[in-house]
Order: sequence, then structure tokens, then C-alpha cells
Amino acid sequence: MKVSDADIVEYNGSRVKNISGTDEKHVLAFYKPVGVTVTEKDEHAKYIVSDYIDYPVRLTYAGRLDKDSEGLLIMTNDGDLINAMMKGAHRHEKEYIVTVNKELTPEQLDRFRDGIFIKELGQKTRKCVAEHTGKNTYRLILTQGLNRQIRRMFGYFDIKVKTLKRIRVMNIKLGDLKPGKWRRIMDKELRDLYKGAGLGIND
Repeated sequence: MKVSDADIVEYNGSRVKNISGTDEKHVLAFYKPVGVTVTEKDEHAKYIVSDYIDYPVRLTYAGRLDKDSEGLLIMTNDGDLINAMMKGAHRHEKEYIVTVNKELTPEQLDRFRDGIFIKELGQKTRKCVAEHTGKNTYRLILTQGLNRQIRRMFGYFDIKVKTLKRIRVMNIKLGDLKPGKWRRIMDKELRDLYKGAGLGIND
């Protein structure tokens, strides 16, 4: 449906501003369920992100989660924000809760924190926060996003990841979102995200 600046558009009871233009920044926090492929189009994927998000503005994702992982995915129409968040040199934090089939030894955990050379990727992982929080469970904070990084890091010690959930990206937390649901990021939370990404935003 075509709209003009004179039209008032509401979505789920909330007014959407500048729907006909590209100035307004739309940023969503989405809980990607296990089994959903992070792609805009894939005829071989059973479920993709767009199957869960019906939104009046075209959005794309800032960062990925593999099909077997779940948790927080940031969706936006702002290419500058995506680029800023994706630059590894910025060392933006991403936090995860991971369960595995067996625990790291104290010595292995120290090596895990200091960084591991991943042969398949030809590089060493950055130092990270890794806390043993329960039986076969770890909380990790990474500042890079190598391909299947966490699974490869545990795999270095012949440990298999059973579940992997991302619970935070920079200042944005998954919170009490349920799998397949999303919320719009607004106000101070949005400003803090842009500030953390090194960008400015108009209120």
C-alpha cells in the first residue's frame, strides 16, 4: 500500500513515523529459534527469519547465528549501523550461554580464555570471558564473530556444543523475549546502541 507523509500508519498499536521515507531508523531485537536459517532467501531452508517478522519496513540482520543456535539477532534498515556493528576491529561484545557434553578442565578453560588457534580459519581467537556457571554450562563474552567460533573453540578440546544461546549484543539484551518473538528498540536503548557503534542518531 502506498503512503505519503500526510498519512498516519500504526503497527500493533504503535505509530510508525516517516514510513514513506528512509530517514527513520528501525531496529528490532529478535529471538531467533533453533532451526531458523539467518538468510533473506533460501529455497532449501525450512524456516527463515522473515517467516517470523512481519514488519512494514524492509529489514536485514546485523550479524548472524547459525541454524543450530538461538537467541538475540539485531534487525535493522540502517546499513551504517550494520557496517559499524559488523566491523571486528570495533570489538563489540556479544554474550552467550552455552551447554556442552563435557566440561573443560581448569587448564583448558585458561587456554580457552587466552585464545585458541583455529586451524580451519587460520587464525587465533581473541581473549574472551569464559565462566563455568553450572554443570556443563558456560557464560561467554566474545569480541569477534568468526564462523562457528564457539563450536570450533570447544571442538578444539573434543567437546561438543549441545545448546548455544546469544543473550546480549553490545547493550541490547535478549531479556524475556520468547523464541520467534521480537521487540522494537527505541529511546535511550537505541541511542546507547548507536553511541556504542560510534554513530549518532537524531531523536
